[in-house]
Amino acid sequence: MDVLKYAIIETGGKQYKVAEGDTIVVERLDAPEGSQVELDKVLLVAGEDGVKVGTPFVEGAKVVANVVEHGKEKKILVFKYKPKKNYRRRRGHRQPFTKLTIAQLVL
Repeated sequence: MDVLKYAIIETGGKQYKVAEGDTIVVERLDAPEGSQVELDKVLLVAGEDGVKVGTPFVEGAKVVANVVEHGKEKKILVFKYKPKKNYRRRRGHRQPFTKLTIAQLVL
């Protein structure tokens, strides 16, 4: 029986469930395209020897990922107004992101 090996990591204030070969989009990381990053905030790992839950992080566990690209999300419009007062403000926002491919889970 093949055991699924995965981890739950935290980056950018969000949590992601990752396995080797997955591609995820995270908040912008300060690393050049084509480089490798180590994500060491691992909350949970599951592998052949069972499940390990960290308090808050698992000791010695890390996830190695390759930076595929940087970019910006689609624009969202933020519109504020006050009725009957002629107050209107329209702003756009594009959130920067980093696309990662998970290369290796080090348990």
